[in-house]
Amino acid sequence: MPPEKPDVSKLEPLAQAVLDAHSDATLADLYDPDRMPDNLRKVHQALDRAVDKLYRRTGFASERERVEHLFMLYEKMSAPLKSAMHEKPRGRSRRKERESTQ
Repeated sequence: MPPEKPDVSKLEPLAQAVLDAHSDATLADLYDPDRMPDNLRKVHQALDRAVDKLYRRTGFASERERVEHLFMLYEKMSAPLKSAMHEKPRGRSRRKERESTQ
């Protein structure tokens, strides 16, 4: 999800439009790039643009730009986890060791 709390209310009707576009066809038929119906392609593109705008106001010019942006966000999000994994474990104090043996 985007870093800020997104307003996903605009996505619901777009997602429903994707589901409604051709519910009688198989997934293989619907997602074959050569056979995808035009109306399904259009609702997918509208949904993609709406999701992109949750991450950046201007959207993305290409798939590569989208993926680079998402990986950058992932790296920022996971940086605290990576640094915590590399910290040296703290040893027990001598006082705690004495208390545990008594």
